[in-house]
Amino acid sequence: MNTFETIMSRKSVRKFTEEVISDADLNSILEAGMAGPSAANARPFEFLVIRDKHMLEELGENSSKYSKPMKNATLGIVVCADKSRIFPNAHGFSAVDTTIAAENMILAAWDMGIGSVWLGIWPDESNMENVARIAGLPDSTEPQHLIAFGYPEDPMPNMRGGRFEESKIHYEKW
Repeated sequence: MNTFETIMSRKSVRKFTEEVISDADLNSILEAGMAGPSAANARPFEFLVIRDKHMLEELGENSSKYSKPMKNATLGIVVCADKSRIFPNAHGFSAVDTTIAAENMILAAWDMGIGSVWLGIWPDESNMENVARIAGLPDSTEPQHLIAFGYPEDPMPNMRGGRFEESKIHYEKW
């Protein structure tokens, strides 16, 4: 796929096959995550890769009310912010930086035929605490995104289209 096709056809996948994602594909996904820009090039992102089925099930059951798809994924990634690398006086920028990394990984995976779904944890403190506890994160690391990955159980979709809304575009002044 070209970039535009990848963006336009991507969908959230919540049901996965049991096919394992190769180490080479995982490395490509992680490389894509690290390729994005960050505020002042602080690069606060850290990635916890989870393949263990019991850990995936635990995250799926006890992270947040949105995390259920993690239970049948073959790969989970917790995108975190290293608090010591967050752009000074702008904590919120770390969420932008890690979101860019997460989206890059989701798009790179889709381009390789690997589905994913972003599962909300940030900014809900309770969800973040649950993930940090389950994953054994150090206090210096803040979980911000949880992503389930796997090969889609359903066939890949056609281009979605129909999401463009001219009424949401404004030029020069509102």
